[in-house]
Amino acid sequence: MSATTFEIRPELKIQLDHLAEESHRSESDLANEALSLYIAQQRRITARIQEGLAQAQRGEFVTDEEMEAFFARYAEPQA
Repeated sequence: MSATTFEIRPELKIQLDHLAEESHRSESDLANEALSLYIAQQRRITARIQEGLAQAQRGEFVTDEEMEAFFARYAEPQA
């Protein structure tokens, strides 16, 4: 495994230290897990954006009526 050096903000370092101690895991293991989860999340988001762009390029849009129905279904009631 290769080593990479980067700076961790002091407040995050403190939290990482505490979590490592509480969970009996190394800081490196926790940082690798967190980074892995973040990368996976970003890849999912990027894939969804790319699919949306592809749909738009194919002209696959919802109708105005479908969009209005969606917002009407999830809008907060007026006070």
